[in-house]
Amino acid sequence: MHELQYLIFTVIILALLFDYINGFHDTANAIATSVSTRAIHPSHAIMMAAVLNFAGAMYSTGVAKTIGADIVKSAQHVDEHIIIAALVGAVVWNIVTWWLAVPSSSSHALVGGIIGAVLVSVGADGLNFAGIGKIVIALIGSPILGIATGFVVMMVLYRIFGNASPSKVNHKFKKMQIVAAAMMAFSHGSNDAQKSMGIITLALLSGGYIDVFEVPTYVKVLAATAMACGTAMGGWRIIKTVGGKIFKLEPISGFAADLNSSIVIFTATMLHLPVSTTHVVSGSIMGVGTAKRVNAVRWGVAQQMVMAWVMTIPCTALMGAGAYQVVCMVFK
Repeated sequence: MHELQYLIFTVIILALLFDYINGFHDTANAIATSVSTRAIHPSHAIMMAAVLNFAGAMYSTGVAKTIGADIVKSAQHVDEHIIIAALVGAVVWNIVTWWLAVPSSSSHALVGGIIGAVLVSVGADGLNFAGIGKIVIALIGSPILGIATGFVVMMVLYRIFGNASPSKVNHKFKKMQIVAAAMMAFSHGSNDAQKSMGIITLALLSGGYIDVFEVPTYVKVLAATAMACGTAMGGWRIIKTVGGKIFKLEPISGFAADLNSSIVIFTATMLHLPVSTTHVVSGSIMGVGTAKRVNAVRWGVAQQMVMAWVMTIPCTALMGAGAYQVVCMVFK
């Protein structure tokens, strides 16, 4: 019993660490555009994002249930060793990509870590392939949707404000961009923080601490707080990549990217689908840039990001599998 309690405690600490890292890793998603266009001071942007990430994280638990219940067939197919290994793989990947300033997906990392740990422990029979398929479709389809709708939103704005003075338009959109960034921060919290909630709840269910998969209130508060604290630290390396290296943003294009991203992400939250906020924001920026002209987007940087996206699940699956072997040796 004492060993189980120790394992559950380890899961909770690692899940909150993952949430914290996710916060500073993905801070760029909410504020990179508004900071790069100087619509808001960086420190103010980070604090705004932290508060709204917390509020968004408390909004619902639908995505948490998808993460906790749709990847594995049942709680009986996993134990705390598997969950710890999955979290270790995801955390390591997030730290490495943050250090390299590559905006990769924390969602992909977590899903990959779980798949790898389950495969090496109980085999393919432990995986819910229908649920995984739904999650993967959402993860892949959301950035494509972000590119398409970002292009449309920017074209509409060009049609409306095309004949106006660029300086006057951008001056007005600086204030509107802050509103869009706030929406983006709330939607980010509403989707991303729930992933750790789902993992902790799955561990509590598999350990017999709860009888049904319902996220306890204290788990929601812990996950929301961890993400908000991580966001408050800021992720300057990735902010520079997202905010300036994909496409040179102006206030009007930054507003379009944030507005589009927040709508796509929050729609996914309402549908209980986990998506990569990093991918959606990057896709939105690519779509907005393409609306100006195709060669305005730095496709070399975009290609590097896509490669990171493609590699995340396979790499974290391997990390999760390797971490499981280590965890089993440590917690005999």
